[in-house]
Formats: sequence, C-alpha cells, structure tokens
Amino acid sequence: MALLAAECLSRRYGRTEALKEASFVIGDRRCIALLGPNGAGKTTTLSILAGLLKPTSGKLEADGRLAADRRQWMGFLPQQPAFFGWMTGFETMVSAGQLCGLSTHEAKERAETLLKTVGLRESAHRRVSGYSGGMKQRLGLAQAVVHRPRLLLLDEPVSALDPIGRRDVLDMLAAWKKEMTVLLSTHVLHDAEQVCDELILMNKGRVVMQGDMDALRETTGRPFLKIVVEDDGPSIRWLKSLKGLPGTTIAESGTFHCHLMAEDMNALRKTVLRGALEEGVKLQAFEMARKSLEQWFIEAVRA
Repeated sequence: MALLAAECLSRRYGRTEALKEASFVIGDRRCIALLGPNGAGKTTTLSILAGLLKPTSGKLEADGRLAADRRQWMGFLPQQPAFFGWMTGFETMVSAGQLCGLSTHEAKERAETLLKTVGLRESAHRRVSGYSGGMKQRLGLAQAVVHRPRLLLLDEPVSALDPIGRRDVLDMLAAWKKEMTVLLSTHVLHDAEQVCDELILMNKGRVVMQGDMDALRETTGRPFLKIVVEDDGPSIRWLKSLKGLPGTTIAESGTFHCHLMAEDMNALRKTVLRGALEEGVKLQAFEMARKSLEQWFIEAVRA
C-alpha cells in the first residue's frame, strides 16, 4: 500500500532547477533510503514532502484514508534541527507533544519514554543550549516521532553522531519501521544497507531509479572471477590469452588483473585454474567476487 506518491515533482530557485520531474512511491512500514551525492536534490525533496516547500510543478497524492493535513501523520527531522536553548530536553519534548495534540499527561509520558530511547534520560532536565550537536540530533529524532507518525522524514539523521550514536540510531530505525514508514536521506551507502529495505537514487535533481534493496543486490552483484598475476612475462601473456576463452566476457582488465564472467561460473573457474597450473602462472589472487553496492552507486552517479 502506498502512503504517498510523487508525480513529476520539480522545484526551481530562480534559474536553478533543484528538482527535475521526480516521480516515486513511498510504501507502508518500510525503511527507504533517499540516496545521492551532495546537491542531488534530497533535501529539496524532503522539504516538499514535509510541506515546507511547494513544488514548482508536479503533484503529491496521499492515501485517501489519511488526513488531508500531512502534519497530522508525518514527522520531520531536518539536517540541523533548531531548538529554544533556554528549554530543557524534557520541556522541549512535552511542548512538541502538546503542539501535536497530546494531553499534558500523554506528552509527559511520551517524553520520558522517548528521551530514554534516544539515550538522553540523564540529560533530560538540562537546558538544550548545553547539548552537543549529537545530543541535539537525538532530541530532534525523539521530537519527530512524539505523535507516532505514519511517515517519518529524516534528513541526514546520523551526520552529527559518533560511531556509537550512528549504530544506536540505525537500531532505532530498524525497530520503528515495524510501526511506520521511514524515509531517510543520506549519501552514505553503508548506512542505507544497514537498515533500509528500498532505495530511491537521485542525481542532479532527478530520480535515477527506485528499487528493492535485496533485488538490487542480486542485479548488481552478478559474480565474476577475479584474477591477479605477478609482474612476470609468461604470467602476463597467459592473462591476455584469457580474452579468447569461448563464452566468456571480460568485465574488467589491466596489465596484471582481469575480471571474467560466464554463464557457468563453476566451469569457468575450473578451466582457468587448470590452465594456470599447467602454465605455471604466478597467481596473486584467484577468487569469486561480486560488484559491491558502493561500486554500483558510484557508476550510476557518474553515468
């Protein structure tokens, strides 16, 4: 079931087109990575979804069973959240809950629970002006879900966190996606791989693709035989001769290495290894490998 569908969204800032006819679908109870390099249009997209910006053209359609006012079922955490420094973390949370329609009692209970969840229980009654950047990021994350949204929008949610904080937040998102849809922007593919079920790849304001993470791994991860030889004349000549193997594709090659692909990879491995042993080739590496998602991401962005 789709919570939200975007159709040909565009956004101009003067002569600059930050978003160019972007179309995508946001499903229910999933974690989706909005992936792309800096300047790809991720923040602009999130701001439009959150209702902070109006698209120059295009439209958004939400599930008809949800309230027309998206703020009632949507939470948003900008990359650099801002707070009233004179308030404590607890007061900030209670105020946010009341603004979202919770009673004072509900807001206080929710504040206590979430501050503990994000690791700020010991700092709950300190003024936010004394919080570090990472603590403010955690507070912003708690504030964004105080009203139990159906859709949580996060702009670079772990950018200000140390490695332990990053791990904590990713674990939280993995748990929260069972109750809500999480859409997070990032340019760090490793973070997306850790927790996301799906990705939307953006580059230069356009949506390059949208797909399931597992399906993408299968598509981009076609195995190849990686061969590396020493700087030895006979070994290098043997390596060059592999280009003539029937039914074989050279995925990549250099003076001392090559990547071979074939329909029957087991047969290819046996044939090549037998030839290397017979020719006395000095091998440095001989292994089955796959293209990583990071390699795929770099190639897709540069294409």
